[in-house]
Amino acid sequence: MIDLHSHILPAIDDGSRSLEMSLEMARIAVADGIGEMACTPHIYPGLYMNDSAGIAAARDALQAELDERGIALKLTTGADVHLVPGILDGLRAGGIPTLNGTRYVLLEPSHHVAPPNFTQSVFQLVSCGYVPVITHPERLTWIEDSYEVIAQLTTQGAWLQVTAGALTGQFGPRPKYWAERLLGEGLVHVLATDAHASTRRVPVLSEGRAAAEKIVGAQEAALLVEGRPRALMSNTLPSRVAPLPEPKRPRWHGWRELFRRRR
Repeated sequence: MIDLHSHILPAIDDGSRSLEMSLEMARIAVADGIGEMACTPHIYPGLYMNDSAGIAAARDALQAELDERGIALKLTTGADVHLVPGILDGLRAGGIPTLNGTRYVLLEPSHHVAPPNFTQSVFQLVSCGYVPVITHPERLTWIEDSYEVIAQLTTQGAWLQVTAGALTGQFGPRPKYWAERLLGEGLVHVLATDAHASTRRVPVLSEGRAAAEKIVGAQEAALLVEGRPRALMSNTLPSRVAPLPEPKRPRWHGWRELFRRRR
């Protein structure tokens, strides 16, 4: 399996705090069947001032440590890029990395407030040849009011990445509901761990894959963690990547209002 979203690089953001933790995260990933992992620390101006050069250097150093210890995990670069003005300029200048140097870039909206001009920002990236991969939409506090907007973005060239742990209930019932709904409605392109540590939020994909299989079947579950991530890493045109499955909308009819009443 390929994990496209992780915070495994040590002491570079709010993920791994040390080399020892990073090594343990790598061991957990390999034991889970993950063979390749994208190192995607936050880029958030004013808080996490990472850039392409620093991320690549940190990746190279960690890869050397893994190789020395015989930990069979291949690392590549990327970033969990916060949606702020200047993203396009940063991508064009090379300061902001895409995933493995491809056209695909992880895009992290604000967790608590819907970004102004969200649709326009995503469309601008798409029109300039990038494929924004919107990270963990199921965990956004504003998804209830913007669900259709997020769904519409998938028809305009954006991808959605759901967190594997959300499908297993690791983040609670609310993200689990939205993760299952997004998946069941045929809107999710990839699963990733968004791993941050070796004790909680660990790099485990297999449990999320198993949960996804119950909703979309084994073939689509494999595409979520193998097929589409591999195509992405190869910079395959989106039009040549396995399409999303047909939605199972009747399963979710009426659940949104029911969920709101339970809050």
